[in-house]
Amino acid sequence: MGAASSSSHAIGGLPAGSGALALDTYELTKRFGDFTAMDRVTMHVEPGTVHALLGENGAGKSTLVKCVAGFQRAEEGSILIDGREQDIANPIVARALGIGMVYQHFTLAPGMTVAENLLLAGGKTPAVIDWKSKRAELEAFLATTPFSLDLDVRPSELAAGEKQKLELLKQLYLKPRLLILDEPTSVLTPQEADEVLGHVREFARSGLCTVLIITHKFREVMSYADSVTVLRRGKAVHHCSVADTSPAQLAQAMMGGEQAAAPPAAQTTARKPVTAGTPVALEVEGLKAQGDRGTLALHELSLSVRAGEILGVAGVSGNGQRELVEALVGQRPRLAGRVTVMGRPYAARRAENRELKVRSLPEEPLRNACVGDLSVAENMALRDFDQPPLSRAGVLSFPYWRSRAREWIAEYGVKTRGEGAPIRSLSGGNVQRAVLARELAGDINVLIAANPVFGLDFAAVAEIHSRIVQVREKGGAVLLISEDLDELLELADCIVVMSEGRIVFETAASGAERHVIGAHMGGGHH
Repeated sequence: MGAASSSSHAIGGLPAGSGALALDTYELTKRFGDFTAMDRVTMHVEPGTVHALLGENGAGKSTLVKCVAGFQRAEEGSILIDGREQDIANPIVARALGIGMVYQHFTLAPGMTVAENLLLAGGKTPAVIDWKSKRAELEAFLATTPFSLDLDVRPSELAAGEKQKLELLKQLYLKPRLLILDEPTSVLTPQEADEVLGHVREFARSGLCTVLIITHKFREVMSYADSVTVLRRGKAVHHCSVADTSPAQLAQAMMGGEQAAAPPAAQTTARKPVTAGTPVALEVEGLKAQGDRGTLALHELSLSVRAGEILGVAGVSGNGQRELVEALVGQRPRLAGRVTVMGRPYAARRAENRELKVRSLPEEPLRNACVGDLSVAENMALRDFDQPPLSRAGVLSFPYWRSRAREWIAEYGVKTRGEGAPIRSLSGGNVQRAVLARELAGDINVLIAANPVFGLDFAAVAEIHSRIVQVREKGGAVLLISEDLDELLELADCIVVMSEGRIVFETAASGAERHVIGAHMGGGHH
């Protein structure tokens, strides 16, 4: 593995042929200041296979693929393409080697049509385009894929899932020999995800291309990948073929054996059946609310959650879930409709929250449930700082705030320099744990939770899930809004699907079928 031979820099010397590439990384290391994002990662990807990179947020997956695609340069180690060391200095070099990458974040030109975006992707656009022959070529190309996209629409008119497909098509059109996908299914319905991953797998099996896919979903690894590398804290800790592994083993590798082998299924607790006689704790009737652009985001939406029940709200992001949560918790005006808690009108005022025992775990807790500059102890006291025992006869008792904060920090495993540290100095998972401690203290009638584990690591996910289930066990009603269908199938008693600001489907969670829910998430079933 000595110094790179001079020929490896002469890209012109590479056969421009087609066909799947072999990728190797050897002791690849990348630092940002004194933080080592990737620590001597050695990985072998067989040509013509789908290779999954699995790991929690911050494990180094994106850093690794960005080095391969020429967006970042490693300080140490080497990258070999078909066994030859390559200095992939920038994305242009990567493209010349046949490497294409589809991002989580869209890189489409908004003012141009689908056809123009596809052509532009090549970068070698002639001054005069023979649109007639190019269109025929694009139509023929689209016919080889499972997607039908209108060549004349602009990305601004496309839904997120369609944009993701266009990003993928753009790369496939360039016939890459190594295709890198960074969490390509996060904005897709289950059907679309299966379509995309199925197509990509066929593409690899045909020998045209090798695929490296970043994911955090075991289901995608087990169903679509041939081999998997697990990263943890910047190190490659586990390599195996998918045929020889199980979600439990992968979870163990991701966690480093600190946790139980598999995520604890919340379902194992014997459920008290929720019967028609159980009181409705949260009732939403005919709720209307505006979106940020002045159009209606919620169209006369109605739902009800009984005491001791978790109602899951499924849907692809952007179908009114955020507006629903904001309208319920008082961050967005309600144009029409009624919301009642325990049979009483609920306008989300602080006094009502206290009296009716309503709590919430919002998405992005630092932005939506905390004051960043205040300390952990102060944030933990936001709910009841003016109530005894935190305040007596109008005098705030700071020692009590601090001692309670220390108890909660211990009980919830919040990693912080201390209860006096500003909450913005904590990691995402620890902010969410601090908010959980505050919101789950005492009796709860209704808990509204929106993507409560988004972006958190495995240990935090398991813990937050078990605490949400505890609220139900104690007879609270939980409204759980999540873009992760697996999470809803695991936790909820009943699932409703939101599409374009309406509830379009309802099913019991036990016996619910992913593809049926997915079909409704895709819309078109009103």
